[in-house]
Amino acid sequence: MPAKYNAKDWDEIRSAFSASIMVNTALSSLAQNLDGPDWPVKGKEETPAKYVDLSYDEMIELLALKGQPPGRADQLVGILKETLAFDDPFGDMVAQTEAAEKKDNQLLKNMARLEIPETFPIALTALGSDTREFCKLEKLTTLGEFAIFAQDMSQNVIVGGDFRKLLNSLSHIDERTLAECVPFRPGAKGLHLIEAVAQASAAPAPAERVAQASEWFKSELEALKQDLAAGGTLARNLAVLGNPPLEAKVAELLKPHLGSGRGAAGEKKAGLFGSFSKLFKK
Repeated sequence: MPAKYNAKDWDEIRSAFSASIMVNTALSSLAQNLDGPDWPVKGKEETPAKYVDLSYDEMIELLALKGQPPGRADQLVGILKETLAFDDPFGDMVAQTEAAEKKDNQLLKNMARLEIPETFPIALTALGSDTREFCKLEKLTTLGEFAIFAQDMSQNVIVGGDFRKLLNSLSHIDERTLAECVPFRPGAKGLHLIEAVAQASAAPAPAERVAQASEWFKSELEALKQDLAAGGTLARNLAVLGNPPLEAKVAELLKPHLGSGRGAAGEKKAGLFGSFSKLFKK
């Protein structure tokens, strides 16, 4: 009798079952729960975990060593497949619970009000090295993950430094403090390229950070290029920083990402930075 399931079926089912809460449950118990034929191999180690790391051929070989015919593989795949069908609703329930918790997360709600994207990388924030290292250890890579972790964190846990600064600024929508942590512009919405480059100027490897920021804020960078090509000045765009020395640093860091174009008066230049005196003419 030909096999009902093949190697592809086995790879799919073993991959899915490896994350199941039933992976260490006795196969005989799983078979009984399904009201099907009993699993003939006895022993406390006869669980899905014993097989899910094996390839299809290795699984059949192991069953053969236990005196089982090739057809026993079909029963094993069937048990795992049908068990997952019952297991999935629990996974759906967990997913729904997580979605509900996310919906009730006040930090995420405040981020939405400020139009701060949950996917913004922590690597592009101005958080200190200690806070970055903590986030790395906790596998927090985005502001959204930070918000979820921070709200779920026990109130008995004491945190300080930039972690608390960002947490408090998001909790109370303190725009000025928030702008010290992320490239936020007080009085405006969202995160911005100019502020991201300004914060990157104080980083250990500013050019690398600016390259990453330019990729993240690609649409804003293109809009800046179009403004400059239409006769706008970089000085006018950088004026939001309100800090001339910082504006000069940002201008220099942006230079490699702006290409060439026309100056404020529309004359052809070797580059946007052909003359800083003209470039910063208000």
